[in-house]
Amino acid sequence: MFGAQVRAHRQRRGMTQEELAARTGVSARSIRNLEAGRIDHPRASTVRLLADAFALHGADRDRFFRSALDDAGQQPADEAPARGRPAPAQLPADVAGFVGRTDHLRHLTKLLDNADRSATVVISAVAGTAGVGKTALAVHWAHQTRDRFPDGQLYVNLRGYDPDRPASPDDVLARFLDTLGVTGPDIPADLDERSARYRTEIAGRRMLIVLDNAATVEQVRPLLPGTGPSMVLVTSRDSLAGLVAVHGAQRLTLDLLPPDDAVTLLRRLIGHRIDADPTAAATLAAQCALLPLALRVAAELAVARPTTPVTELADELADHQQRLDLLDADGDPRAAVTAVFSWSIRHLPPDAARTFRLLGLHPGPDFDAYSAAALTGTGLVPARHALDRLTRAHLVHPTSPGRYAMHDLLRAYATSLANAEDPETGRRAASTRLFDYYLATATAAAHVLHPAGAQDQSGPPPPVAAAPDLTDPETAQRWLDAERPCLVAAVTHTAVHGLPTHAVRLSMALYEHLEGGHYIDALTIHGHARDAARQTGDPAGQAHTLLALGTTNLGLGRTDPAGEYLAQALTLFQRAGDRIGEARVVLNLGRVDDHRGRHQVAIGHHERALILYRQLGDAIGEARVLTSLGNVEEHRGRYEAATNHHRQALTLFRQAGHTTGEAMSLMNLGVVEDFRGLYQAAAEHHGQALALFRQTGYPRGEAMALHNLGIAEMRRGRYQASAEHHEQELALCRQLAWPRGEAWALDGLGSVHTRLGRPDRAADLHQQALALFQKSGERDGEARALNGLAEAAIAAGRPTDALPHLTTVLRTAPRDQRARAHAGLGHAHRALGDTALARHHYDQALTLYTDLGSPHAADVRADLTALDDR
Repeated sequence: MFGAQVRAHRQRRGMTQEELAARTGVSARSIRNLEAGRIDHPRASTVRLLADAFALHGADRDRFFRSALDDAGQQPADEAPARGRPAPAQLPADVAGFVGRTDHLRHLTKLLDNADRSATVVISAVAGTAGVGKTALAVHWAHQTRDRFPDGQLYVNLRGYDPDRPASPDDVLARFLDTLGVTGPDIPADLDERSARYRTEIAGRRMLIVLDNAATVEQVRPLLPGTGPSMVLVTSRDSLAGLVAVHGAQRLTLDLLPPDDAVTLLRRLIGHRIDADPTAAATLAAQCALLPLALRVAAELAVARPTTPVTELADELADHQQRLDLLDADGDPRAAVTAVFSWSIRHLPPDAARTFRLLGLHPGPDFDAYSAAALTGTGLVPARHALDRLTRAHLVHPTSPGRYAMHDLLRAYATSLANAEDPETGRRAASTRLFDYYLATATAAAHVLHPAGAQDQSGPPPPVAAAPDLTDPETAQRWLDAERPCLVAAVTHTAVHGLPTHAVRLSMALYEHLEGGHYIDALTIHGHARDAARQTGDPAGQAHTLLALGTTNLGLGRTDPAGEYLAQALTLFQRAGDRIGEARVVLNLGRVDDHRGRHQVAIGHHERALILYRQLGDAIGEARVLTSLGNVEEHRGRYEAATNHHRQALTLFRQAGHTTGEAMSLMNLGVVEDFRGLYQAAAEHHGQALALFRQTGYPRGEAMALHNLGIAEMRRGRYQASAEHHEQELALCRQLAWPRGEAWALDGLGSVHTRLGRPDRAADLHQQALALFQKSGERDGEARALNGLAEAAIAAGRPTDALPHLTTVLRTAPRDQRARAHAGLGHAHRALGDTALARHHYDQALTLYTDLGSPHAADVRADLTALDDR
């Protein structure tokens, strides 16, 4: 029973229930209910806090979590991950017709049974053999045991033997952290810091991490968890001795399939024709070098020729191998598998064979029919037919609906065929068509989503034969999300392979999209584009990419490098006489100074940007400056000035028909009105913004409007309506996998529950919000959650529990949250009978609220009056 474990660990540590509550932030009442068995579904955030307080590690921590799972009969309410996000399930599909490897599967399970900390297993192959089935074994075993990893599975193909772009640990960590709920701005830029954050996120979780196709120890090491119950499977052609020697990894070496298993695999794939001539079947298996990949390719060719006896197939392959002279004296299995590939290609229609060759030129991790059509210069229908044929031949494999990839061995073979059979001019033309397609389609998607975004002055992108219909925002957004890894690869490739203009223009086209939080990809794209612009002597391209690098670093909270990049961009724009570029840089320099707290300097930058945009007649640019200027004035507590700026921006956005900008302006007005105590007006503006966000299909904007609407309704005393808005916000943020938004939703919902007389529920919600805010390092959010926890404790009649939360806020928070904390300390000390301290904190709160022009000053005056009347 979980409650008995909590009691035993507490007593072992010599703590009372109240002391445990103070250490964890879990209420003493909740701890009493847990130990008494009155809570059937302990929350994962509570379980983790208790495990930390008890200093549980390794197997002890694992058992503690499992006990909570067993009591609940399922995952705790917010378990794995604690944010309500679904547990990641990134494994590829299980391998059809998997044969043999019984001892290897049993050994992996034994290692899992015996693991009392993070276990790492390297699945390698003899003689560096590709196609021996390393990935198939790892994926098959992972599917068999996935129920033993309740926190989910992470998977990545490291593309270790890709000649162009093996996956870097930086990129993999960014994607893993994003999957684990760490948003773009919160992902550290430094590799070591990113790896440490990843280990923190994994700690305490029982996950399976599959690192497929690794090349070196250095590629793998940053991706290993620290201590904890997770398990790592690494597949590689290399033995990765460093992982074994330094990190205690277990090595599991795969040899070729035993002959009987190879024939069994052929039988499962081809059918009982194999039994008609056992000798021919054994010969065919041997000709495939007993390699599963080659066996599958050969079997598909046999299935496509159902009337041909197996003995004829074996004779035909033997003749082909001899004529190509592909087998050397040592019987190198890699030569044998190449022979099988070659034999299979000979039986493809010419268009499918050409498609296969040219797909080897694609630099991305996967592709769709449109990119295949671009490479081949054909229409969409022929490209789809070719991909269907290649899929049936096991020369490409589906990765998701409409998307395909190639085994690295097949990709290398395709590239070699292209180099041998297609002239250099033909290969160059194919690659150019592909990158033209990406540029044209990315530009079209960006225009739909951000019609007033930065314009590429190089003219329209080149026309392409086939492109998806991206005329609505939702479809455009889905395309950019699906293709982002390929777009990163396209910019990386074009920057160093003779197409630098494509790299720069892709960077410009993707600027607004990447500003939406894809900061790690943005650093890669804009960094390569800047290098390409430098190498070709393109000052305009340099200026645009430096601007992009500046705003990306600002999004990551790195104000110093942001300022440096923007200063360089400003110099280049001014030299070129590009006043639009100059205005954009000056606006962002103002934002940098606003982030630094240098509000007066920030206003100077904004006023200069405003003059530039007005001289240029750029109404959208002017509206964006006014919006940012309104935010600066709000941060200064100058609400009247902030309101005026937001109203001017609203007028300009409406005149330009910029609906998203109009919605943002309405929401900004509502936020300022909330600060001023104009709650009815705030609710009306947030409701209007919500309708516009829904109309334009902008779900994050919808979530923000729901949050602000919930706050306004709470201020008006309409608590049930407020709770409903925050519940909708929470569901939407979880659907979007947006942890920052989820944290704000939890915090808002907690505040409502305090006012509804449910302080324990409120404390639980604020605790969840606090955990998310702490992981993201968002100090304002942390302060709000701590204030919320304190208010819930006071409402529950536990003012002493509120004191440490409020003291923490006073040390670190912005002025409005410090004012709220002083008011909370006044309430707590009044409840504790300390009138002098209560008066001191009320006075401090009154001073801050008055200085901010906040309507909460009236509430504090009322508290002081009540104190005098006692």
